[in-house]
Amino acid sequence: MKADLKKLEDKIGKLISLCAILREENLQLRDKLSHAQENSNTLKSNMLLASEKLEILLETIPSDTSSLGAEPS
Repeated sequence: MKADLKKLEDKIGKLISLCAILREENLQLRDKLSHAQENSNTLKSNMLLASEKLEILLETIPSDTSSLGAEPS
């Protein structure tokens, strides 16, 4: 009976240790996810800004190529 209790105690100790390790790993993963989401939001914002700037730039390009100084043949 004492041997069975000792085995159970050892298993419970291992389980508690594993839970602590997994909890720490979970916290690290949440932190990494948070940073990744922040980076993603920053990149999305930069892409939107770049897209808006390109749209403005495209509006300034003349649609008629004859204004580029090319002589018609």
